[in-house]
Amino acid sequence: MKKLLSLLLALAMVVSLAVCAGTTTAKAEAEGSVYYLNFKPEQDEAWQKLAAAYTEATGVPVTVLTAASGTYEETLMAEMGKSEAPTMFQVNGPVGLANWVDYCYDMSGSELYSHLTSDGFALKDGDAVLGIAYVIESYGIITNKTLLEKAGHTIDEINSFESLKAVAEDITARSAELGFSAFSSAGMDGSSDWRFKTHLANLPIYFEYQADGIGTTTEIKGSFLDNYRAIWDLYINNSTCAPADLSAKTGDDSRNEFLNSQAVFYQNGSWEYGSLSAVFGDDELAMIPIYIGAGDEANQGLCTGTENYWCVNKDASEEDIAATLAFMNWCVTEGAEAMANDMGFVIPFDTAVESPNLFVKQDVAYTAAGKNPVSWNFPTMPSEEWKNVVGSALTAYAADQTDANWDAVVSAFVDGWASEYALLG
Repeated sequence: MKKLLSLLLALAMVVSLAVCAGTTTAKAEAEGSVYYLNFKPEQDEAWQKLAAAYTEATGVPVTVLTAASGTYEETLMAEMGKSEAPTMFQVNGPVGLANWVDYCYDMSGSELYSHLTSDGFALKDGDAVLGIAYVIESYGIITNKTLLEKAGHTIDEINSFESLKAVAEDITARSAELGFSAFSSAGMDGSSDWRFKTHLANLPIYFEYQADGIGTTTEIKGSFLDNYRAIWDLYINNSTCAPADLSAKTGDDSRNEFLNSQAVFYQNGSWEYGSLSAVFGDDELAMIPIYIGAGDEANQGLCTGTENYWCVNKDASEEDIAATLAFMNWCVTEGAEAMANDMGFVIPFDTAVESPNLFVKQDVAYTAAGKNPVSWNFPTMPSEEWKNVVGSALTAYAADQTDANWDAVVSAFVDGWASEYALLG
């Protein structure tokens, strides 16, 4: 009996060693590597953790480099020129894809694509799938409900531009007494200006597209730019700082003002939930639509969509392409919980895990109540140069709010749109 037991123990040890050896060999023999150029600075830490977990599980090296806010396109151009170029990168939609189409691998046969819930989340060139959306997000006006109530107002009061304006201007009139302002600074530093030259600029584009029954155009008319001026005026004249100071205000300034309860309102998106939830409870926060006095405001929801499409570098080695596709698929399967909980993402795959993100839940609630989400149309903006010129004009106008300076914003928006699209051919 003892001999049998000894034999069984020895056999178990051999099997155990063989399994360990097999695992070690599998890791040692892992072919290919992944180099991901990440677009989202706010998720850098979470991506580093996820990459490390994948390498630990598979032995495949994964490098994540995160571009600084507002510098993704130029960083991608620089990195693509190197011998060790990214194997995995992103574009912001059809216009962005046009710049990088010659670098994109066809993912139509990938397991990742098989998990996508709708072809509406794929960028295609004929039957070739060149980009796959990996997150759906929402943005609006994040609100500190506690401060709002201290000012004698409630969320339920705000359901239009006029009601938002009335509340904001009342807070401004009493800001010295209250000890806080209506809006955090609408910073126009490069770390913050995208919120206004891109995300806020989406609103007049959206309403023009809706009115004209189109989804893109090479010649924007600017039909709702008076509304754009009205919401911009509201932001900059009811803020924590003087409008002339906005050129130097950063994204961190704006966020920290909100975190320190210096402002009731803060335009940003669901991606900010992680930093805000470290300070505020869910019962203290809400996200409301960005009302600009256009459309059916009673039935307007949050701005919801994506400009985040994964692409694979077709010029990478076969081993690196295979490793990259495997990593992407792992992120939305085994890594789906981390993408929901650590990144706060809603992913458009059948493997998605429900996100604990309050702002995501509020977007779902708005839609369930029959509110119409405002689609993300800024991927149809003609170029980064167009955004930069609009941003410069907005900054100049903020410092000196004349009709002539607003005319320069209109010219940058309308004439710049046409000329930039003309350059695209």
